[in-house]
Amino acid sequence: MIEKKKEILEAVPPMGNHPVETVDVGFDSLGLADGILASIKAVGFVNPTPIQSAVIPVACLGRDIIALAQTGSGKTAAFAIPMTERLLHGKGLRGLVICPTREIALQTKAFLELFGKDHGLVSLCLIGGVRMGPQIKDLKSGPDIVVATPGRLVDHMERKNLSLRKVEELVIDEADHMLDLGFLPQLRKILKGVPEKRHTMMFSATMPKSIERLARQHLRDPVMIDILPDGRAAEGIEHRLYLVDEAHKKKCLIALLNQELGSTLVFTRRKVDADWLCGVLEKNGHPVVSMHSDRSQSERTSALSGFRKGSHRILVATDIASRGIDVPGIEHIINFDIPQTVEEYIHRAGRTARMNAKGMVSTIASWLERDMVSKIESTLGKEIPRCSVPGVEPYVETKPAQKGGRRRPSRW
Repeated sequence: MIEKKKEILEAVPPMGNHPVETVDVGFDSLGLADGILASIKAVGFVNPTPIQSAVIPVACLGRDIIALAQTGSGKTAAFAIPMTERLLHGKGLRGLVICPTREIALQTKAFLELFGKDHGLVSLCLIGGVRMGPQIKDLKSGPDIVVATPGRLVDHMERKNLSLRKVEELVIDEADHMLDLGFLPQLRKILKGVPEKRHTMMFSATMPKSIERLARQHLRDPVMIDILPDGRAAEGIEHRLYLVDEAHKKKCLIALLNQELGSTLVFTRRKVDADWLCGVLEKNGHPVVSMHSDRSQSERTSALSGFRKGSHRILVATDIASRGIDVPGIEHIINFDIPQTVEEYIHRAGRTARMNAKGMVSTIASWLERDMVSKIESTLGKEIPRCSVPGVEPYVETKPAQKGGRRRPSRW
């Protein structure tokens, strides 16, 4: 029992003194039962974050919700607390949380177990990368809440290992990332399997047209809660741009890592590049580990744990690590490959400057990525400062010649 509690607490981000920005009111003003309040106090929460104070009272009334909030804002507790408040043990599968990645699902399950203790709620996690046999056995024991990634949940549905026909509480977490990963077909199958009459909460960090359409189709008169900052990017981040020729990207990265010695998360676009880059950095003497979707769940958990504990200063990852993984103290994000969307840039950046800390985001780009850089700058509302590192010649930006034959510096 002690080991189980330790496992749960290790999966939940550190919450001592709840250092994320909070509001002045207490949790006891949000209409929660005494038992749930005791569970909240037991994990060290004192005052709710803005997203928690806005979502919890509305969710407890049973209103459908679309919530826009950046990562690190406390949104997992924002839906876990009202879900555990509204459900009771022993009535079958009544709660469902859909998450885009295994790590987010495991973290969510840990929150549900902590807050659901007073109601005796049993939560089960269904994720890929592990054997189905134990999951099937656990499903037969009758969980109250299932937390799942879309692909594995659909697998169980098609094998008739579970029914969603009695689900009363549905949460779609990181909805924009779910669609970015191509999970819309699986998500539609899942939504066909749940009752039309239910309480639904959808959380997202952006609101593209695809999310609007999904909300219109599957939520009933939802309340919109938007606590994203005006710039749609986390505060406390210093953004830098390193313009180099494509052939000099690796050299620029190594120079950056030698220059900035803090905990660093490096993003690549492809899994094969993450492994290649990890090998390159190891040969250069850096304590590094890689993480992507081809890794087994045990390998991914080990990599993340080593990075969190400081055994590895550098984690090289694909975008699977850009959402929902709460690793305090990441000082530097490096985009070795510029993200393909502005939304993904925002989410990658959200891995740093957490808990009111400062952070840095460095993007290595060539002239071929000029359009994406311009889109990112438009979203940030400012030009990203151009920087350079010793030993790597920067790419020189110019504008077309003006009258008189002179050329002048330009963004591109």
